[in-house]
Amino acid sequence: MQFQQLQYFVAVAETRHFTRAAELIHVAQPSLSQQIRALERELGADLFRRARGNITLTDAGEALLPLARRILADADTARHEVQELAQLRSGRVRLGATPSLCTGLLPDVLRAFHDRYPGIRLLIEEGGSHDLVRELARGALDLALVVLPLPTPSPALTTVELLREDLVVVSSPESPAPGGARRRTVRVSDLEGERLVMFRHGYDLRELTVAACRAEGFEPEFAVEGGEMDAVLGFVRAGLGVAVVPRMVATRTGRGLRVTPLARPGLYRTIALAHRSDVAPPRAARELQRMLLER
Repeated sequence: MQFQQLQYFVAVAETRHFTRAAELIHVAQPSLSQQIRALERELGADLFRRARGNITLTDAGEALLPLARRILADADTARHEVQELAQLRSGRVRLGATPSLCTGLLPDVLRAFHDRYPGIRLLIEEGGSHDLVRELARGALDLALVVLPLPTPSPALTTVELLREDLVVVSSPESPAPGGARRRTVRVSDLEGERLVMFRHGYDLRELTVAACRAEGFEPEFAVEGGEMDAVLGFVRAGLGVAVVPRMVATRTGRGLRVTPLARPGLYRTIALAHRSDVAPPRAARELQRMLLER
């Protein structure tokens, strides 16, 4: 099995078209088809069902695809690792993080990293913890900042707890404050009857807030739902309702909002740094990991 054959196989699997795959990887279509047939002969199984105008994966193809993607991703990571210069003057880091962490935690750390290593490219992918875990597993990310506990724990990932972050309630200054205007803190129970601006499904903060309300014996009411962090803060500023957000986000981007802490024991979330257990992150990623852990 040759590395090039796996590249050709993945290209066809993703485009479901031999000609488009050949164009994508800049190779002649007959050469691509020949290599795919050679791979099938070596494996002793057809990888594609070939019908006129319709290319689909066989069971063998479905089994090979995630393995081939991981092999190609690992090879790409190895190539970048080897090409890095000794003083980290070049290279890249592929970092995943939830949108709220991109807003609250990362700007200062990435600025410090960029100042120290200006030649390192920073590739940031925003997503929920579930999506980031999947991208880590298939080799598309070097590191990811995720919220614990993971939605699908995996022994293939190593996680290191980074911090515990308090959550606060944000509201429009023009709207009545949750629990009363003179209250310095808000209890979760004070959110009963409040109209909440809620994040989309799959957002870690949504699950945490809804679970906390149900633990207090009530079902939260939504004024609007489905947004990412910037949209949620904008809707709160407009007076549509209140929201529960991380303290770091409220501190950094909370201009024009009333920020009220939650009374003890409050709510918090645990942030961890994750990477694959079977492959050490590239050198540049390890340096960013060190700076995050020492922040």
